[in-house]
Amino acid sequence: MQASLAATDIACRRGDRLLFRGLSFALGAGEAMQVLGANGTGKTSLLRILAGLLAPYAGSVSASGLPALLDGRLPLDEHLPLGEALAFWNRIDGGAISPEVLAMHGLDTLLDVPVRYLSTGQRKRAAIVQSNARQAAIWLLDEPLNGLDIHAGERLQSAVAHYCAQGGIAMIASHQPFAVPDLQTLDLAEFAV
Repeated sequence: MQASLAATDIACRRGDRLLFRGLSFALGAGEAMQVLGANGTGKTSLLRILAGLLAPYAGSVSASGLPALLDGRLPLDEHLPLGEALAFWNRIDGGAISPEVLAMHGLDTLLDVPVRYLSTGQRKRAAIVQSNARQAAIWLLDEPLNGLDIHAGERLQSAVAHYCAQGGIAMIASHQPFAVPDLQTLDLAEFAV
């Protein structure tokens, strides 16, 4: 993977309120960064800007490689069984999810369960598997440990570390400590207005 992600002097405005300004960083293949900040400081907005879903109020973002945003919105049809919901995205994205990956995330026995009946942690793991199948070069993870039990959280952190070791980029907005080697930090308080 030849991934890169950079922000140059970006600012974020929500309504009449400027959340942050002057934010710049650059990440290359294999690097990970944790975004820190109190509730309401713009962590989710920053990830949405980096994903191209929200325009920055000022500044610019450049990226090389497909981004995948994992936030609280599960991209799977609630009414379909999990296996069919994942297959839908596989057809659109051209990806494939191996039985080993499903088993690793504890989803192999849930393929016939409608998505609406999955727990918060199961939904999060399904979203992780779905974004993995897209072969995205940049993972934008918004509070990825929320709703995961300790073992699922450890598996996710290992998956992110492995992903970065393979050349992917991870941007993680989280209040919780995240165990990834050489994790950089970006504190939004430093760019608050």
